[in-house]
Amino acid sequence: MTTFATTGSDSGSAAGNTLTRDALAVLQPGFDGTTAPDWVRRRLGEGLASVALFGRNVVTEEQVTALTAELRAEREDLLVAIDEESGDVTRLDVRTGSSFPGNHALGAVDDPALTRGVARELGRRLAACGVTFDWAPSADVNANPDNPVIGVRSFGADTALVARHTAAWVEGLQSTGVAACTKHFPGHGDTNVDSHHAVPRIDVDADTLYERELPPFRAAIEAGTRAVMSAHILVPALDAERPGTLSRRVLTELLRGELGFQGLIVTDGMEMRAISGTYGLEHGVVLAIAAGADAICVGGGLCDEATVLNLRDALVAAVRSGELPEERLADAAARVRELARWTAETRKDAEAVVPEPEIGLVAARRALAVTRAGSAAPVTEPVFVAQFNPAPNIAVGGQTPWGVAAELRRLLPGSAEGSFSGPDAGGAALAAAGGRRVVAVVRDEHRHSWMGTALDALLAARPDTVVVEMGVPQAPPRGAPHIATHGAARVCGVAAAEAVVAG
Repeated sequence: MTTFATTGSDSGSAAGNTLTRDALAVLQPGFDGTTAPDWVRRRLGEGLASVALFGRNVVTEEQVTALTAELRAEREDLLVAIDEESGDVTRLDVRTGSSFPGNHALGAVDDPALTRGVARELGRRLAACGVTFDWAPSADVNANPDNPVIGVRSFGADTALVARHTAAWVEGLQSTGVAACTKHFPGHGDTNVDSHHAVPRIDVDADTLYERELPPFRAAIEAGTRAVMSAHILVPALDAERPGTLSRRVLTELLRGELGFQGLIVTDGMEMRAISGTYGLEHGVVLAIAAGADAICVGGGLCDEATVLNLRDALVAAVRSGELPEERLADAAARVRELARWTAETRKDAEAVVPEPEIGLVAARRALAVTRAGSAAPVTEPVFVAQFNPAPNIAVGGQTPWGVAAELRRLLPGSAEGSFSGPDAGGAALAAAGGRRVVAVVRDEHRHSWMGTALDALLAARPDTVVVEMGVPQAPPRGAPHIATHGAARVCGVAAAEAVVAG
């Protein structure tokens, strides 16, 4: 174990040192690089209890395993967190696309045992890499089909379905000793604004909130979820002034009091503009802890030592000024350390899990919905894959590959592909396709008018065009055939390509 000297203005005072250790303990920061930076290792010796891994930290599973081992050489009970929902939001498979189809596909199958098995296999892989805390699953009910940030990250639009699959996912993941973090409380499904950019507002009455949004979180709590993540959303029925992450009414009175949750409350990413652009990062962190949050998610964007020290110092200063009660910070830090102890004690649980490496593909195949119109000829010759690309949301990221082209090139050697967007996408795709049959790949056609126009042009000129919808299938199915995958994970693309060739 490398020994680092403790630094900081509080090192000379036992009380001050306790305060700074507590302030570090509530932070869950990210960092840059694929090995453990010296500054992270040093802060682990000073009280930091968690780190977060993002796509930039992942090359291979072997590399992640080595990275977490480096970190644990400094602190054995370290919480290593990751944002691994599977499906669209993947960090472990960021360079290839996920081996698991994601929530919407699992909801489409509606087999809780399958959902439990998928989450168990995901947890087994995470645990093998030394990851002990997963910021998942999403328990949001996708009540608004125009939602720009949830979509296929949700199990669906039916509250009861979302509740039973949220519980199954939590049970499957935590059976491997990896802690689940159910999100985004009190429910991010009925928004039309991405909280990465601004504060979404949910104008529902209290009855709707309690009947539609909260049951999946109740189910997660009953299933034993070790953590819940707050949402940066304004819900006037609960608190007309502050978003959930900063609201005592939402976190302490509702989640802790009414729902009886006693685990760890984690914030969504604090750099998101809903918080940092409205309250400022440092002040937002203080307000979140004061409201009842226990752990601060930061590092998706800001991943340097200065950010960690600024947040530590802001918390210390808030305690000393009386803005943040010292006992509230101490309670938050204690909850973080308790979860860290639980994961340290249960890490061996994953060793007893029988690997099911194909379960993700099995689930993706079961999630396909194929609609046939007319009697189009089977696809037997090389095709042209026209992929219509919407702008990715920040939660998904822009570097994870998606689509069916890679698998169709394997199944139909000589196939070609092109990516298109904008008002002339259909004409451009037709020109690029030449004489090949077209396979058009879309995501959330119902949300993008230009995408619908492109399909109009393709189907008018080439009625035998195959349409693959890899988002939420809200638009009427059309194509020869129309294949809905309910997600854009790598395995969803494999399943869709198999269906294209099978006819």
